[in-house]
Amino acid sequence: MPSILIVDDEDGIRESLGALLRDEGYEVDSVASGEECLAKIERDTFDLILLDIWLPKMDGIETLERIQSQDGAPVVVMISGHGNIEGAVRATKLGAFDFVEKPLSLEKIVVVVRNALEYVRLEDENRRLRAELEERHQILGGSVPMKALRQQIALTAPTTGRVLIYGESGTGKELVARALHASSQRNEKPFVEVNCAAIPEELIESEMFGHRKGSFTGASEDKVGKFQKADGGTLFLDEVGDMSLKTQSKVLRVLEEQRVEPLGSNLPVTVDVRVIAATNKKLEVEIGRNAFREDLFYRLNVIPFYVPALRERTEDIPILAGHFLKEFCEAYGKKPKEFTAPAMEVLLVYPWPGNVRELRNLVERLVIICPSPRIEPHHLPPELFRGASKSPQKPYESLHEARSAYEREFVLRKLEENRWNMTKAASALGLERSHLYRKMRSLGIAPSKAS
Repeated sequence: MPSILIVDDEDGIRESLGALLRDEGYEVDSVASGEECLAKIERDTFDLILLDIWLPKMDGIETLERIQSQDGAPVVVMISGHGNIEGAVRATKLGAFDFVEKPLSLEKIVVVVRNALEYVRLEDENRRLRAELEERHQILGGSVPMKALRQQIALTAPTTGRVLIYGESGTGKELVARALHASSQRNEKPFVEVNCAAIPEELIESEMFGHRKGSFTGASEDKVGKFQKADGGTLFLDEVGDMSLKTQSKVLRVLEEQRVEPLGSNLPVTVDVRVIAATNKKLEVEIGRNAFREDLFYRLNVIPFYVPALRERTEDIPILAGHFLKEFCEAYGKKPKEFTAPAMEVLLVYPWPGNVRELRNLVERLVIICPSPRIEPHHLPPELFRGASKSPQKPYESLHEARSAYEREFVLRKLEENRWNMTKAASALGLERSHLYRKMRSLGIAPSKAS
């Protein structure tokens, strides 16, 4: 129930307002001076303060200034006497939500209070959503590459320099772009994303630059392009390497002139946009193939970023997996889950060709379908065991190492096929049960507690 504090030196007004607001379902308290008001809000929490401008000793304006200087100050509505409109306007400039004049209209008081409390609710919801967004878009990992990436973001974000983010699909390039925007001086302005690979060639110019009604078949109304939508903020060109040469030429011109010309219009529109681009391609190779403009490359590649693949920072896998488990258990209303040591070992060995996106999707699937609070190896999909070998980027250095890796993968696959039943797995491998345990120890495979 919202709580309201009435601050007025007239007993009759405190009593009548208190009765009215209690009838509306609010908790109400009242004091007669600014000094009492400040003492009251130090002890108690209020959602709204109704504050009279004319008060003995400390007036309403000074009281308002003192309230606004505090962290988490409640919203304030000023009560203004006749002929004191100038003071009410000043109070509004100091941060008051609104003001009402005496003699008080009870109907207006109710409306103003409802609007003020709705404003409080929306502000609280906005803060909550921002916090959730920040948590969702935080860059996790304690590995050296991720520490270096966060440091680079901290150095680069406050500038207006263009950034080109390199990395495989699923590594989190958009996450880096959002972190740059969130830490920049443009964070109150829009962050607009354009997936250059997903928009059909015949529509991408309209999406990027906008169009005027009738400029082409199907253009039934004016459309604002992404550059204009991002004005004052950040435009993220995802998979920029898939953009056609024709569109590249127009983007280059916009970057040079900071002006866009919607399709069907001869009137350019000035824009102020910071461009962040991302690609999973080697643009130098694309330039050699005449598939990407060299001049655009140098325009975009002012500050290059590299987002490492998940297999290059395996020490971050437990952190990411734990974070995704918590996120999806809360999202789906499930009890907390955890990976057992043997299951985590499988995750650490798997090369993750889909990177963080693949890990996130796997964890979501496990939260939905795994009935146990402890995720064991037999809960993991078979492809994780088939892929549990060294990646092509890290070739085996000896025949013994290659043989051990194959043997380990084969044993893990048989354990998975038999749901980690040691007796059945030993029979499938042609081993005694005791020999299987010794073999697992020699290969570094921890037995599942579920078995």
